[in-house]
Amino acid sequence: MSDRVTDLTLAEQASLTSGGTAWTTTAVRDVVRSLHLSDGPHGLRRAQDESLLSASVPATCFPPAVTSGSTWDPALVRRMGTALAREASALGVDVILGPGINIKRSPLCGRNFEYFSEDPHVSGVMGAALVEGIQSLGVGACVKHFAVNNQETDRMRVSADVDERTLRELYLSAFEHVVREAGPYTVMASYNRINGVYACENLWLLTQVLRQEWGFDGLVMSDWGAVNDRAAALAAGLDLQMPPDGTDRQVVAAVEDGRLDRAAVTAAATRVLQLRERVDRAQRFDDWDVDAHHELAREAARAGAVLLKNDGGLLPLDPAAHLTVAVIGEFARTPRYQGHGSSRVTPTRLDNAWDALRQAAGPDLKLTFSPGFPLTGAPDPGLTDEAVAHAAQADVALLFLGLPEESETEGRDRTDIELPRCQVELLRSVAAVCRKVAVVLANGALVSVADWQDDAQAVLEAWLGGQAGGAALADLLYGACSPSGKLTESIPLRLQDVPSYLYFPGQDRHTVHGEGRYVGYRHYDTLDLPVAYPFGHGLSYTTFSYSDLKVEQTGDNSWTVRATVTNTGPRHGEEVVQLYVAFDEPHPTRPRHELRGFAKLALEPGASARAEFRLAGRDLAWYSTQRGGWRIDPGTFTVEVGASSRDIRLRAELSTLGDGIADELTAASSLGEWLDHPVGGKLLRDRLTAHPGAVKLDDVDPHVLSAVSQIPLGKFVGPILGLTSETVTALTAAAQKETA
Repeated sequence: MSDRVTDLTLAEQASLTSGGTAWTTTAVRDVVRSLHLSDGPHGLRRAQDESLLSASVPATCFPPAVTSGSTWDPALVRRMGTALAREASALGVDVILGPGINIKRSPLCGRNFEYFSEDPHVSGVMGAALVEGIQSLGVGACVKHFAVNNQETDRMRVSADVDERTLRELYLSAFEHVVREAGPYTVMASYNRINGVYACENLWLLTQVLRQEWGFDGLVMSDWGAVNDRAAALAAGLDLQMPPDGTDRQVVAAVEDGRLDRAAVTAAATRVLQLRERVDRAQRFDDWDVDAHHELAREAARAGAVLLKNDGGLLPLDPAAHLTVAVIGEFARTPRYQGHGSSRVTPTRLDNAWDALRQAAGPDLKLTFSPGFPLTGAPDPGLTDEAVAHAAQADVALLFLGLPEESETEGRDRTDIELPRCQVELLRSVAAVCRKVAVVLANGALVSVADWQDDAQAVLEAWLGGQAGGAALADLLYGACSPSGKLTESIPLRLQDVPSYLYFPGQDRHTVHGEGRYVGYRHYDTLDLPVAYPFGHGLSYTTFSYSDLKVEQTGDNSWTVRATVTNTGPRHGEEVVQLYVAFDEPHPTRPRHELRGFAKLALEPGASARAEFRLAGRDLAWYSTQRGGWRIDPGTFTVEVGASSRDIRLRAELSTLGDGIADELTAASSLGEWLDHPVGGKLLRDRLTAHPGAVKLDDVDPHVLSAVSQIPLGKFVGPILGLTSETVTALTAAAQKETA
């Protein structure tokens, strides 16, 4: 059917490249129906009408990406995607606008709750899983926001100024993985500029990289209101502008006056028709199992909670014990369960922890509740006094603390990473009268814990739990399930330690990525800097040992890595086994180590299982801007297997001959580069040996030779080495011929 686009007039083709309403594409005669698009990274925000600000109909609110990413469980996230697709079908939605896989460059980003990780491998694997789940039923997924959309400040104009190596290794890597592995139907181009060029008008990004290099064959749409020049966007490879702005006639005029090739319009219109063909093959459902989806949301909330600290085994609490537990904090009764902005879902129901804790408690467990602090407005001393009085009479105090909804939202970045002062003061007052204190956090972006965690024996980072988060917390706090989440971002001691601190969010409509590739653990671990909790950290109610690491080479630059993990504790648990590749250099030219794989193993007490990983050449590679491609250096690398980036249990070495590709030599290449080159080194030495008046390199003082090794070879034309311009040209030609 997509070949029918040639039957359309230019005006009709142009109309297909823009939305029909705020949430639909344009319908044209009987050739293409309108397609319905909906926000939905963690739940459908299906508008009640076609206006941009319309309220949404009820749908399951699953935990946002900050929580689902912390599960480190692609199979679970894939099931969430399938559930989202089922609801989308029932609600008449063709394309779900998600997942968001942007890197958490700074903890201040107001939209971090929508993103998975500071690490592109985690973001790519989890993002691909969600896409696979959504598209398993034929509903389209939309990977966003492409690319380098890492802040909300001035987000529609700011230029992310970043070098290509950092782009390739960090900010584009997750998108590449999702495109290659999951084949998303659509990709959403972001608001911002990249090195001065708007993403929606960026030919290099949308055509050269996305389509030509990665093989993306789907549709590229804009973020809502991101297009500034329709003709330039179409020429760059953008297929669909959303929402409509009445500029279709500008597209026709640009073709008619020669500013835009009609082929670009036809190609974009063809991709709209191809998207229709894809989603028309989707399975159709009239409804979904509301209870089953609620239970899936509960499972995801449990799996994504991270036990940061548990001194003395304070958690779990025994629901049948003879204890008095003071439940303190309004978040226990009025949950923070999702972020604010375009991803906000109207849930089908909503659990809260206070009700869930009471329902699951035995008759001998006494629970009291006090709000402790207001969710809005000024602190209330009366609420503090009541909470402290309850804590003084309790065996254990459970404090539910977190960030107010208005402090983290789309459209605005945070200014700090602290909990509200009144909550910290409440914690300290409670700790003064109760010796057993556990804190449960509700937040979509990380908060600093360094200044107050010593006042608590246990800290459970619950993130945003979605609509079933309250029941999930009862499961964890009472020990029906053991925590198994791990951090997908490092928690610094203070904001000033964050590598982007001096650059974020920028000024004068530019944000310079001066920290380069050293984001998160890539920075902290390379410099061996202290953190509150490292990337990959997360405790359990049981313990695990690691043993028997084996590395087997399976081909040129390919290996299989296996390790045994044993549950050495008293109860069932799940462990996230993490694989890093380490690069030990006297002076770092890349992060000290980088995550290259992970596996989540479920084990009964005493049971063991093998974690297995595949390593390929790309896992050892770095991006060379000089070569314009990925490079594998020969040498020895270290394989690390552990429970976090700072808790490495096993190590082994592997060696590689590299990619066998030598750098191209020119007259501008240094003397040292020539001498170290496998081809050029011999050519140059042979030439110098053959020339009677040339300096013999073996006779040169090594210190002198080292001092001049960075001088380009072309600068040695003259009596020092006996080289002429013709000789250098001949050497260069010979080296390039033998290297090719």
